[in-house]
Amino acid sequence: MRRLLFFLLFLPMACIDPYVVEVEQGEQLLTVEGTITTAPGPHVVKLTRGDTYGSVFQGLVRPVRQATVIVRDDLGNVTFLRESSEQSGDYLTPAGFVAQVGRSYTLQIQLATGEVYTSLPERVETVPEIQNLDYQVVRIPVEGEINDRSGVQLLVEVNDPSDQNNFYFWRTGVSTFILKTRPDLFTPRPSDVNPSRDPQPKDCCDTCFQSEAISNQGIFIATDDTFNGLSTRIPAGFIEDDGIRFVETHRAQISQISISAEAYRFLRLVKQQTEISGSVFDPPPANIRGNMISLDNPNEVVLGYFMAGAEARSEIYINSTELEFQQPVSIIPDDCRVLPNTSVDPPVDWNP
Repeated sequence: MRRLLFFLLFLPMACIDPYVVEVEQGEQLLTVEGTITTAPGPHVVKLTRGDTYGSVFQGLVRPVRQATVIVRDDLGNVTFLRESSEQSGDYLTPAGFVAQVGRSYTLQIQLATGEVYTSLPERVETVPEIQNLDYQVVRIPVEGEINDRSGVQLLVEVNDPSDQNNFYFWRTGVSTFILKTRPDLFTPRPSDVNPSRDPQPKDCCDTCFQSEAISNQGIFIATDDTFNGLSTRIPAGFIEDDGIRFVETHRAQISQISISAEAYRFLRLVKQQTEISGSVFDPPPANIRGNMISLDNPNEVVLGYFMAGAEARSEIYINSTELEFQQPVSIIPDDCRVLPNTSVDPPVDWNP
């Protein structure tokens, strides 16, 4: 039997050739994201190219560099944007540039390869002030997890004007909060220079002020179809509790921006697509065209939207003792000054 098995090992065996799937390279779509407002700048226009699909999933989103980007108003005034030296593909307006209510603005782009793109005009409408900014704790159950996700939902009170149809867009600004760390627990990583795994406490510092640009968790928009001319309270932002941001005092900022009806419809479609549940009843995802077009090839699909609007800002201080639910505190075993955007001194305008 052993000889038979040994003999069978040397018999020719059938080989299975691997099936090579040839996937057509996806089209690289230009994406434009930018908003100019009546608030002080600089305002940012971000240019990227993304692959729709492909066989190599590396670098799918690439910044578009060395483009010429300008903003032109309906009076013919031209403002050139400069490319950021810190973030490739970001183009910044001059610091003193602000949009003007009643003016219409067009974004124009010429790539280094010569292609030219333009947006449709966006008119800046007035925006009411934020009458009051409040918050509430929101808990989000997570399937398979014991602890809920949670965070602070920002609520704005707006007195909507009755003489026009208003479209609102909200985005969070820079948050500043008291950061607590544990330098007494500092333990360096073992190395040839320092092979010890024992804690080496640092003398300073356990309390800093950290600033963080927090992106809104979702798209917050509204139209006044149901509250035209009335005062209303609307969810306008959400800041997730990561166990660090709400340990003590947190200052949150919110911007309320007037947008065009076309911009509202675009954001509503994006919001609907990002909130699909994944069931068979969901509409299939699709590229949503914005207000950018190619002057060389009108059939080219350009993603994103260029918006212009008036902006009103407000801020609120959130004390951790007033939150009815918080995440467990995250331990940071180091000097708080080694973390980015921190200072042991409070901001000059810190006034909780």
